[in-house]
Amino acid sequence: MPKYLLLITTDTTVPASEEDHQGAPDVEAWAQRLIDAGRYVTGDPLVPAAQAQTVRVRGGKIHRTDGPFTEAGEVIAGLDVIEADSLADAIEVAAGHPMAWTHAVEVREFTQLP
Repeated sequence: MPKYLLLITTDTTVPASEEDHQGAPDVEAWAQRLIDAGRYVTGDPLVPAAQAQTVRVRGGKIHRTDGPFTEAGEVIAGLDVIEADSLADAIEVAAGHPMAWTHAVEVREFTQLP
C-alpha cells in the first residue's frame, strides 16, 4: 500500500474561524482510527520553527542558520505518515486531520528510489 506524508503546517496567512476551531476533530481520536485500521505509520509534532536549524553545504563547508528554511506565513509544525489506497484516499484522511480545520495539511506520496 502506498505511503503518504501529511505535512502539517501552521498558516498565519489564512486564519481559521472560531467555528473551525470548535468543529475540528480530536487529534487523538483521528490517530486512533488510523492505528486501529492499520494505516498509521508514524507522526509527531515538531518544536517551534524558531528552534529550527537550517544546514547547507557550500564549497565543502557547513553553513548553519537559525530558524526555518524559508521566510513565510506557513511553517512546518509536524508530520504524519500514513498508508492509503490512493491519493484520493490520502486526501480524505488528511481532511479529517484536526490541523486541516485550523491550518493546512500538505499531502505527498513517497516515491521509491531505484
